[in-house]
Amino acid sequence: MTKIVKLEPIAQETVVKTNDNLLYGVLTNELNILPECSGRGMCSTCHVYIKSGMESLSPLNRREKRTLEAIATAQPNSRLACQARVIGDGVVVEIPAGMHINAIKDIETLIGRRAEQDILHPLEGKILVEAGKLITRSMISQLKDTRTSVEAYLARTREA
Repeated sequence: MTKIVKLEPIAQETVVKTNDNLLYGVLTNELNILPECSGRGMCSTCHVYIKSGMESLSPLNRREKRTLEAIATAQPNSRLACQARVIGDGVVVEIPAGMHINAIKDIETLIGRRAEQDILHPLEGKILVEAGKLITRSMISQLKDTRTSVEAYLARTREA
């Protein structure tokens, strides 16, 4: 059996099999979400807001609660798409604006340009560079350091 999930603000709908997670539906629509922790609920790259239909999703588990507590932009209607399983109809998901630092292939190319959208920390979800801000060489160094530490953290969690 399948459920229709609406994706906002892009006004798209996607089909998700009953008891599959939201991440599947989001990834099939090629949206700006990275499953950095391989769907284990340990990063914020699949953080979404549930506009309606929270009761049509599986309850939060302990790992998801801990991860959401670390996300700076989390709200009471926040979920991790990798952990939220669709069990009923009427789910409307809002994809947060912004791009995670790990999605940027060559950070050096950003020097001297303005950020087209917020650049986000992949574990905490906090804004590292606001949209419209000029990206300086010192910002690039901080972004590289952040990316390196996040990659090291995620590598350790994959081994555990």
